[in-house]
Amino acid sequence: MRPVVRNLAGLAAFLGLWECAARSGLVPATDVPPASVVLGRTVEMLGTEPFLRDVVATVLASALALGIAAAGAVPLGLVLGSLPRVRSATMALVEFLRPIPSVALIPLVLVAIGGGPEAKITLAVYAAVWPILYNTIYAFDEIDPLLLDTARSSGAGRIATLVTVALPHSAPFVFTGIRISAAIGLIVVVSTEFIAGADVGIGSFVLEAAAGAGRMDLVLAGTLVAGALGYLANDGLERLGARLFRWHAATGTDSQEAV
Repeated sequence: MRPVVRNLAGLAAFLGLWECAARSGLVPATDVPPASVVLGRTVEMLGTEPFLRDVVATVLASALALGIAAAGAVPLGLVLGSLPRVRSATMALVEFLRPIPSVALIPLVLVAIGGGPEAKITLAVYAAVWPILYNTIYAFDEIDPLLLDTARSSGAGRIATLVTVALPHSAPFVFTGIRISAAIGLIVVVSTEFIAGADVGIGSFVLEAAAGAGRMDLVLAGTLVAGALGYLANDGLERLGARLFRWHAATGTDSQEAV
């Protein structure tokens, strides 16, 4: 419970500073409404069906993108990690593609597949692939060679060795990559909704609120909801990883208490 209390204390302090800055005139209230106003607006919006549809659309797109990224990056990471020649031949291409920002590809994706949900999912998949891929590759590098040699000497083929030795050893690191990619995917989905003007989604809601009258209370309320979704996703995956990989040193009780 102590980490939760610390997190809530930090959040309360941030909201308090925000409230004081807005009420004291340190920042214009028209540009940055007080935290109490924004929180009240957030509660109101969560009770409206249109905004809930936006939230559901963003969450579903982010979850689908994360699933697709994991389904593709994990097998590819195992292949690149287990076949040094293939890895050497492809790492230049990987290192070229990885730094390209997903938002820079928005015009290309819009022309290629249109501006529907497929666009934001495609871009989120592109962004989410890399942390999972790299964690899988480098987790394979950390496997004790004795384990691989033992599996091979027992008659296990390459596929069996990957399934019975490499994948279980890599699983905690792969899961960490998935947890990181969950936040990245959400960021890209909301950004694409905002920049590309999607029909539905939190980004679309923020864009509409910012246009015209410039309702900053609604803009900040939508931003808070996106941040809350990211926090909940990360916290939920972190707790799930601690349960699934309790045996691993990185997720053991001692390491958590040390933090």
